[in-house]
Amino acid sequence: MQGQNQQQAYDRGITIFSPDGRLYQVEYAREAVKRGTASIGVRTKDGVVLAVDKRVRSPLMERDSVEKIHKADDHVGIASAGHVADARQLIDFARRRAQINELRYGEPIGVETLTKEVTDYIQQYTQVGGARPFGVALIIAGIANGEPRLYETDPSGTPYEWKALAVGADRGDIRDYLEEHYSEEMDLDAGVGLALEALASVNEGKLAPEGIGLATISVEDELFHYLEEDEKEAYLAEFDLLETDEE
Repeated sequence: MQGQNQQQAYDRGITIFSPDGRLYQVEYAREAVKRGTASIGVRTKDGVVLAVDKRVRSPLMERDSVEKIHKADDHVGIASAGHVADARQLIDFARRRAQINELRYGEPIGVETLTKEVTDYIQQYTQVGGARPFGVALIIAGIANGEPRLYETDPSGTPYEWKALAVGADRGDIRDYLEEHYSEEMDLDAGVGLALEALASVNEGKLAPEGIGLATISVEDELFHYLEEDEKEAYLAEFDLLETDEE
């Protein structure tokens, strides 16, 4: 009985390490991320791409209310997987840090700097009693000094830089697809194609424009661009991924 009580203490207490050095609540937060629909990031020589699955639970739900891609600054976009409310808190924090940097130093915040400020904030919630970790992972993409950058934040507060990555549901399968087909020499359009093909690989090979979110940030103008329905449809048609009504 005593052993069971000790197990429950490790299980419930965010500030208590288990004997094998684990924080169970952080691991549970990672499981919450896996329950979210997939988000994908791809870095190319010409810019970065964010693609997300916006599947809804009911035909009565407005798809526009499903927010998984956000503009953090003119040159930075963020995609999320996991608890949407947690994501909104972190994105609001990222936007404030970007604005403070602009006002204080008169220049856009670096993508790496912004990522580390967000992960430092996340990490605080892994060692404070009476709080819980953020149950969300973010993909932070942007341009810094003319170079595309792509980062992931983890519920533990650890930043990782990637060439291409996926978070959320089916992460393993999508990552395998990205590893097989990614090339550092691809341009931005090819990066969009790879992200869509990776997303389609776990969605019966076809996608609907209204069921995905897509954004790019190019080296040329260093501006976040969220693609509209007609632009998404054109890309899906170009890569033969467009879902039709035919049975």
